[in-house]
Amino acid sequence: MSTAASVLAYCRPGFEGECAQELAAHDLDLGGGGHARSERGSGLVEFVGPHAAALAGRWRTLVFARQLLQVLGHARDMPTGDRISALLPFIEADPRRWCDLFVEAPDSDAGRELAALCRGLNAALLAVLRKRKLLDRASRWRLHVCLGSGRAAWLGAAEVAHSAPWPGGIPRLKFPGAAPSRSTLKLEEALLVLLDADERARWLQPGMRAVDLGAAPGGWTWQLVRRQLQVTAVDNGPMDARLMASGLVEHLRADGFRYQPRQAVDWLVCDMVEQPRRVAARIAQWLAQGWCRCTIFNLKLPMKKRYDEVQLCLALLREGVPAALDLRARQLYHDREEITVFARCA
Repeated sequence: MSTAASVLAYCRPGFEGECAQELAAHDLDLGGGGHARSERGSGLVEFVGPHAAALAGRWRTLVFARQLLQVLGHARDMPTGDRISALLPFIEADPRRWCDLFVEAPDSDAGRELAALCRGLNAALLAVLRKRKLLDRASRWRLHVCLGSGRAAWLGAAEVAHSAPWPGGIPRLKFPGAAPSRSTLKLEEALLVLLDADERARWLQPGMRAVDLGAAPGGWTWQLVRRQLQVTAVDNGPMDARLMASGLVEHLRADGFRYQPRQAVDWLVCDMVEQPRRVAARIAQWLAQGWCRCTIFNLKLPMKKRYDEVQLCLALLREGVPAALDLRARQLYHDREEITVFARCA
């Protein structure tokens, strides 16, 4: 068994470097001394260091980590006919009981091939945990088994209040056939990941008003309309006809970087393809002028120095808004070379 304390982060394949940079920055804030281990394209980053336990509690503040686990151990050379016997020593060495179990694999080509094995092992291991009385629905801890291959796995612990509630950190969403574009899933996921249930209930009420910059053909507008918000869709391109027939959308053919509302709105959403710094500066203006109360927007990242660009854009937002800012950002499953940000003046 491994004795070095570490955390395991799940991320989008290809963004292991950015995830490692972010973990290193947080580790330095805690006192430093740690280092990252990762393989490009794996969708995983292990960060080893003396502050691993404290680092695991910072999942909500991370941009590039979909999930973050305290590592209990790394099982290698598991017998394919009896993987449970290789996993149990790590589980039984920990005094905790678990509210649930996720057996999962990283979001990579190799990981997707393990989906059937994950399902079978999840069911079998759950039965063993029940028999050994290691499950307690009231526990604040969830047990994770992350399969790196058919014969190797990380075992990890996640505090429910400080971790993603979905296997792999990914909410599995079904594309709604009535939506005009697949980009609608970005906003649906953002509302699930960046807001909690109480915030969604309070801040997304029927009759509230919203602006969608760069709206056409209406993927993001559709998510707001389904919640009965009144939307001003700003785009020089055409909007979906069925969406316009809802009676809740006003389409303005205008430049999203020039438009400003006649009166303050509850929401601004924006998925414009533009330099991230320019988008961040424009959103900061909306918040500083009081033109919107809440906003969700995407920042399209450059090919290089993506972590640095994210930090610069978040700094632009903080510096550009004089009020205290509730700022949350995450690279979502439905994002690609981009991140999604929620901001609200506290």
